[in-house]
Amino acid sequence: MKKNGWILFLFILLGLLAGALVSRWLEEVPGLSFLTRVTRVNWSPAADLAVISYDFKLSINLSLLSIAGAIAAIWMYRKM
Repeated sequence: MKKNGWILFLFILLGLLAGALVSRWLEEVPGLSFLTRVTRVNWSPAADLAVISYDFKLSINLSLLSIAGAIAAIWMYRKM
């Protein structure tokens, strides 16, 4: 299989998603709260020019398990 940037991006996205799902499943376990604690990153650029205006909002919720999922996805991509 040919490696390219889009495949790596897809792997990282799927790894983040898998880590977030595992984090949601393990939220109820009290001993693993350090792995499931979520940090929110927000970015919202906006401009109102005379002719055009835009408003964009991006919010990312990261946990230790989602980052571990992304690292595992990069490792799997390199092993391909």
